Amino acid sequence: MSDKLKARRERLAEKSSSEQRSAESKPRSGSQRVSRRAKVLFTTQFATLQDAGLPVLRSLKVLGNQFESGPMKRVVGEIAADVEAGSSLSEAVSKHPGVFDDLYVNMVRAGEASGALTIIFNRLATFMEKAEALRRRIKGAMIYPLMVMIIAITIVTFIMLFVVPKFEDAFAQLRGELPGMTRTLIDTSRWLVDHWYLIVALPLAIWGTLVVLTRNPAGRRWLDRMRLRLPLVGPVIQRSQVARFARTLGTLSASGVPLMQALEITGDAAGNVVVKEAVDTVRAAVKEGEPIARPMAETGFFDDIVVNMVDVGEETGELDRMLMKIADNNDAEVDARVANMTAVLEPALIVTMAVIVGFIVVSLYLPLLKLQELIGK
Repeated sequence: MSDKLKARRERLAEKSSSEQRSAESKPRSGSQRVSRRAKVLFTTQFATLQDAGLPVLRSLKVLGNQFESGPMKRVVGEIAADVEAGSSLSEAVSKHPGVFDDLYVNMVRAGEASGALTIIFNRLATFMEKAEALRRRIKGAMIYPLMVMIIAITIVTFIMLFVVPKFEDAFAQLRGELPGMTRTLIDTSRWLVDHWYLIVALPLAIWGTLVVLTRNPAGRRWLDRMRLRLPLVGPVIQRSQVARFARTLGTLSASGVPLMQALEITGDAAGNVVVKEAVDTVRAAVKEGEPIARPMAETGFFDDIVVNMVDVGEETGELDRMLMKIADNNDAEVDARVANMTAVLEPALIVTMAVIVGFIVVSLYLPLLKLQELIGK
């Protein structure tokens, strides 16, 4: 009886151990809610602690105490627990794919293999800070024009739905011929009042169409291509994508990740189907033994300056340094183009709003002016 009980306990212990190993190998849940800023903060602070000479586990525990209660605190705690249980840092990080992408995991793995984890985290911190700064600059430049557009549309819609109909009732009592501008304004106001539901339905329809296109591979490709062809905005997106490509590939290359694997990770991290296809084309050509610069030129996505700088980097054996220079140059170009775009959009939107409001005011004032003339006679 004791032998059977002992055997049963061994089976239960083995089953529990197997379930625990299976649970540990699975990605953690709830990682997708971690903000970009929290990831940048974790990386920069971990790099600082590694520079100070703290062991990996102690650094993780210190950071776990630094974060307030929330998703990132839980993620850091789980990583520390895995490392304390015997996992490598790269293995522990890879269990949170919603927080740390392939680029992050592979760079940590390369740092562990080369014994240069401190250098790798410093590069990761620099990479993430510059990528986040670029994203904030583009987002910040678009906020003001977008807010002006939303305010303008709201004001004009309010005037057309609630103000113009009041004037229409007053004009009806004049029993005279209204000026052409006034008739056009009143007809437009009537149409909007009769079809008010389109004001709500149209934005929802556009949003739904974009969602459907984004979830469909062919639609996503078309949408990404259209983004690159937009006037003013398209060149900014293209330059930012080139900067992202160069900085990602350069960071991976400098960290010792093999070129083929680095190109694969760079393509997956592009965030644009057109760019990913271009990188996949380059990767296929490099796999056949071609230098990286030639297929880059054939894709048509990279300009001559970028291709020639990559070519020089390959010839001199300093591809990673040249890619970083390309990224810095394109970051500066994005800043200049964003400033130019803002300088063009702001006055254009203000002038457009002034013309529309001026048209409405003049259209409403003309009948009153005509009435004053009649009274004067």
